[in-house]
Amino acid sequence: MPDFSHEIEIASHLARKAGQVIMNIYKNDFAVMYKGIDEPVTKADQQANALIVDELHTHFPQDSIVAEESPLPSKSLTTGRVWYIDPLDGTKEFIARNGEFSIMIGLTIDARSKIGVVYWPTRDHLYAGLTDQTAWMEHNGVRQKLTALASRRQTSLSLVTSRSHRSPMLSIIQQSLPIHNEQQLGSVGLKIGQIAQGNADLYIEPSPYTKAWDACAPEAILRGAGGCFTDIHGKPIQYGLNNFRNLHGLVGSTPDIHQHVIQVLTGRCSSCEG
Repeated sequence: MPDFSHEIEIASHLARKAGQVIMNIYKNDFAVMYKGIDEPVTKADQQANALIVDELHTHFPQDSIVAEESPLPSKSLTTGRVWYIDPLDGTKEFIARNGEFSIMIGLTIDARSKIGVVYWPTRDHLYAGLTDQTAWMEHNGVRQKLTALASRRQTSLSLVTSRSHRSPMLSIIQQSLPIHNEQQLGSVGLKIGQIAQGNADLYIEPSPYTKAWDACAPEAILRGAGGCFTDIHGKPIQYGLNNFRNLHGLVGSTPDIHQHVIQVLTGRCSSCEG
């Protein structure tokens, strides 16, 4: 079995280094620009992006890189090693100064997520995972193994959702699932971290608007912790296609409830994908 410890070490180092850059900007005044409708960007996004991309090119010159604040490749990338970078996941949370943002660095091999690192700089929490093998969280120099526990409350599930762009479809989905608690949290990586830690049961993004860099690192961490991460049809996430969009949404959960959730989504989400 290939050893990815070097890749995880480099990704962890870069996530923390980018976190320092971001926090230096976060503590001061900064301008907000827009790259599209309702798509804010700051110099924190741009500087963190440049740092991570440049250093990944140095360490892994043969690998391809797809990053949110870089021009997209002109062709699909479905073979070989591809890094997916979200230098500041939760820009709206960054602007709101609520602390709920992260740096996400993931690696795919032949269009399947292999490793992932998510760093929460305001809390110094670093999540890391190797798909279907292991996952952990580091805080204050202490490493804790992550396990997405089978829910002990299958009749009272905890859903973790976006604070700034919650999908209206979730209210419809909730009518068919025993969801009795909803946590709102910025950044996909932080939401998946809650499931991997056993603090939540389920994450659903039914819309087609997330990108590969929103999914790659979180998938490796959740699946490394024993959880499940698929599209809304229960199929594996395929990276490198469709202009790098997740056209069929995202679902992350503890392993015991995933199939039931997919069955509900299949019935409810015929109009989710637009």
